[in-house]
Amino acid sequence: MNWLPGNSSVVSYDKNPEQAKNLLQSADLVFCLDFNWLARIEGLEQSVRTSASPKVLIDHHLDPEQVFDFMFSYSDACSTCELVYRFIVAMGDKTNINKEIAECLYCGIMTDTNSFRYSSMKADVHRIVADLMEAGAVNYLIHERIYDTSTENRLRLMGYSLKEKLVVLPEFNTAYISLSEAELSMFNFRSGDTEGLVNYALSIDGIKMAAFFSDRDGMIKISFRSKGDFSVKELSARFFGGGGHRNAAGGMSKESLHDAVKKFIEILPLYRSQLNG
Repeated sequence: MNWLPGNSSVVSYDKNPEQAKNLLQSADLVFCLDFNWLARIEGLEQSVRTSASPKVLIDHHLDPEQVFDFMFSYSDACSTCELVYRFIVAMGDKTNINKEIAECLYCGIMTDTNSFRYSSMKADVHRIVADLMEAGAVNYLIHERIYDTSTENRLRLMGYSLKEKLVVLPEFNTAYISLSEAELSMFNFRSGDTEGLVNYALSIDGIKMAAFFSDRDGMIKISFRSKGDFSVKELSARFFGGGGHRNAAGGMSKESLHDAVKKFIEILPLYRSQLNG
């Protein structure tokens, strides 16, 4: 996503922690986008929590933490970028949406809906997308830059994951992929290379839930996806300290990769009737 307009102005906490903290401390207003609990921003949590500036939440996840001064939180929205668009319009600034802003918002809606495929993609959101295209967002170019631009290492990692690491549990209509730190290193992993892998597991005919486990930064990070009315948000929150949406959630584990996967398999019988229904 380095091609997105304004990317050169982004200050990454991972790369420049002190600069990021200083900016937060000197800010007059802090917008918190696309997360509902401060713990989700990890190292930045305390800096945001202790900031004296008003905090504005714009988000579409369930059950937001009650620490924000103003909340524009709507869990039925397809993406936070949909809500950012609506926020701009509500402030009377729709005419300020130029080509650069339109490209960023279009990209956010497209990626958060897996190319406009989810049920949260209502008719009025398509009208928002049309507005963004009229403002200058070129739909096919954005799609190409996101989905049709991969490094050789990323493609080889995907191939390895699907051939060697995909596990299907038909008795639970479940599939999962797990990658160790060593396996990620084999393909010179960089952030974003495993994006979407869990969706390949979910795409198998008959599969109702999919999970992806990765051993990164001393923590097991987990992505969950599901179809229909099965709530991976509930499963993630109950067993892996996570949350998100009914059909798309995340979690984490401080156990080893082996133990995290073992725990996941052991809890599946609790959901047998729902997964096989």
